[in-house]
Amino acid sequence: MVCKYKITTVKALLAITLTGLLGSAQAAVNTKQEGILSIGSDLTWAPYDYLVDGEAAGFDADLMKEMAASLGLKTKTEDTRFASLILGLTGHHYDVIASALYITPERAKQINYIPYLKTGGSLMTLKGSEFMPQTQKDLCGKKVASLKGAAWVPALHKLSVGYCAENKLGSITVQEYPSSPLAAQALLSRAADVQFDDAAVSQMMVDQTKGRLQITSKEILEPVIIGLGVAKGNDSLLAALTSALEEQKKNGNYQVLLKKYNLQEPSAEEIAAAYKG
Repeated sequence: MVCKYKITTVKALLAITLTGLLGSAQAAVNTKQEGILSIGSDLTWAPYDYLVDGEAAGFDADLMKEMAASLGLKTKTEDTRFASLILGLTGHHYDVIASALYITPERAKQINYIPYLKTGGSLMTLKGSEFMPQTQKDLCGKKVASLKGAAWVPALHKLSVGYCAENKLGSITVQEYPSSPLAAQALLSRAADVQFDDAAVSQMMVDQTKGRLQITSKEILEPVIIGLGVAKGNDSLLAALTSALEEQKKNGNYQVLLKKYNLQEPSAEEIAAAYKG
């Protein structure tokens, strides 16, 4: 009877101690609303950020739920158009930006970043195609479907008149479309040889077409680095979220999400380059 009492007492003391430690950690996190991590996100850009039955979904929503949970917090997403995200953060409308926000030197002067993602372009062809391009140089002499105004379009034109012409490999014909699904339709109808699109969008296209398309490139092309945004001065939240992200990497949740969305973790060198512009 005495042993049982001692064991029960020890368990109770441990529970109290752990609760106290957890409470102290949560208290150190400075959020707009107690117990809630408020997130600014433009929920119009699938598969990074979008709405499903009125709830935030996508890579950012999945990751932030895991990170917040590790801090004992729940998430609440404020749907905010991209151009107003930083203004909303500095105006304290939410605690953090999680919206595929590219790191730039100009933005880094206004907010603090937690780098967490590398994206860019991927190459897609029809499933079973013998044409398996790995890099932009493989596109010489090919018809390339792309989202209109994509960042890599000027680079493809430059490559066409430079490398492709100099090596007599044929020019790159870039076919721009108003949306990624329309570009994919051109590929499916064989009006294009290959589609060059955002890496996560490409994975979504593969899933939505039930495997009729395939991603052939192994590395992210024309890479950009994405970071979570935290208001300058909120050092406790910056430290807490940085720690929470590291925890997701250690427990493997982060790697699962990268694979799910066809994205990659940036290297220290790539992050440094992004800050330099």
